[in-house]
Amino acid sequence: MATILLSLNTHALLPLHTSTRTTKTTLKSLRFSHNPPFSSPFYCKHDTRLHLRCQTTTGTPSIADFASSAGQDRLRKVPIKNIRNFSIIAHIDHGKSTLADKLLQMTGTVQKRDMKEQFLDNMDLERERGITIKLQAARMRYVYENEGYCLNLIDTPGHVDFSYEVSRSLAACEGALLVVDASQGVEAQTLANVYLALENNLEIILVLNKIDLPGAEPDRVCMEIEEVIGLDCSNAIHCSAKEGIGITEILDAIVERVPPPHDTAAMPLRALIFDSYYDPYRGVIVYFRVIDGTIKKGDRIYFMASGKDYYADEIGVLSPNQMQVEELYAGEVGYISASIRSVADARVGDTITHYSRKAEQSLPGYEEATPMVFCGLFPVDADQFSELRDALEKLQLNDAALKFEPESSSAMGFGFRCGFLGLLHMEIVQERLEREYNLSLITTAPSVVYRVNCVDDDIVECSNPSLLPEPGKRRSIEEPFVKIEMLTPKDYIGTLMELAQERRGEFKEMKYITEIRASITYELPLAEMVGDFFDQLKSRSKGYASMEYTFVG
Repeated sequence: MATILLSLNTHALLPLHTSTRTTKTTLKSLRFSHNPPFSSPFYCKHDTRLHLRCQTTTGTPSIADFASSAGQDRLRKVPIKNIRNFSIIAHIDHGKSTLADKLLQMTGTVQKRDMKEQFLDNMDLERERGITIKLQAARMRYVYENEGYCLNLIDTPGHVDFSYEVSRSLAACEGALLVVDASQGVEAQTLANVYLALENNLEIILVLNKIDLPGAEPDRVCMEIEEVIGLDCSNAIHCSAKEGIGITEILDAIVERVPPPHDTAAMPLRALIFDSYYDPYRGVIVYFRVIDGTIKKGDRIYFMASGKDYYADEIGVLSPNQMQVEELYAGEVGYISASIRSVADARVGDTITHYSRKAEQSLPGYEEATPMVFCGLFPVDADQFSELRDALEKLQLNDAALKFEPESSSAMGFGFRCGFLGLLHMEIVQERLEREYNLSLITTAPSVVYRVNCVDDDIVECSNPSLLPEPGKRRSIEEPFVKIEMLTPKDYIGTLMELAQERRGEFKEMKYITEIRASITYELPLAEMVGDFFDQLKSRSKGYASMEYTFVG
């Protein structure tokens, strides 16, 4: 069949009196004689009808065209051995969200006309600040060697304050894409996230991103990764998410290297809730991963931790928008809407099972997040106290690391004492409360919890100076300590050590990761870190250093 490029001016081919309406039929029924009426690129010797075909600019149908046709069938069921669950982990600004965009585009999950940068970052705050705050799930379909595969992607945040989101998403996966910037190399969160993935026994696929940048040094970064993390870089994928280089190699590697979930569809239903949010019209919407068994629309389900039961009015998959399906089986990721009105009934980490055929034991769930930074939140208008409580409960559903308890202050009235994982987390929560729930808030300065050992062997935890026992009753006061690891280019070692010493830090060890980068470990009081430690670290190292901290006791 001849492929014919048709100019916009189709009327030139036809007699002048032809109306536009007949254009289609005339073109369709045009037949070729052996002597074309006039020489033109639109005519050729052929005895079939004229076929018109739109061509892409490259001249052949692109991979993206094939992908988008596959993307339309993403609700189609595939055998369990063809399911792949993976998440993307990396340090801040190494290109996770851009890579997720490209994967969605290449698999045709999101049409080109709907595409925008950082597609999965759907919160205004995320788009303004250019950071990912919430994990986001998306189901994609990819055809590899003429077989359809279902890929469930979970995009995760990169900031240290949101590492709880990362650990929750890794528990729902079998593999992880570790994205490293080819110009920046290994940074603190890269290491922290790799260890999280290894704890969960995930298959790690190494991706070197931004190789199109003039400053990219993939070979140096490979050496760094092998020395610091100990991962084999021989099959690392070189890609540029912005330019679309190496994206098909990543998709092929996911299919080849990430193991499929276990085939346990015949067992009693057990599904792990990894995220949830509150919808004012439909109640609590729960995101879950089916570990064993199957769940159908209309089933009566039971939440094992809260002991509540509901009917599953609607189940579906996230692709990236919600799309309804009739059933989900082991290995699949989806959402459930069951008119759950009470926020406390469906908590993150709970196990869903069938009411009639309950599972014997629940899934291990997640360990509780330990808050590091505390501050008081008070409504400007005292009448808004109950609204603030509702808002915090709904927000806690979406952000499981947030902890709060009521407190009263003689100056501010009634409010809440809230615990956060870090200063950025605190700032984000405050902004979300003000934006999403129209509250005006006063926040007190951040502080930490002190432990007081009393003379009568009692232990009192004080998060507020007013709760401190009298001097005669106190034997000793303990404060929380953190172990902090700073990764920095060697030029800034001196200034960072000076910063840690100023903050009552105890030097533990220093080791050179490569010739030009070092890791410095200190133990210092959390109270000293709560202030502007991170800002100081960034300004003294011109933004090159990064840090990771863990609670010591």
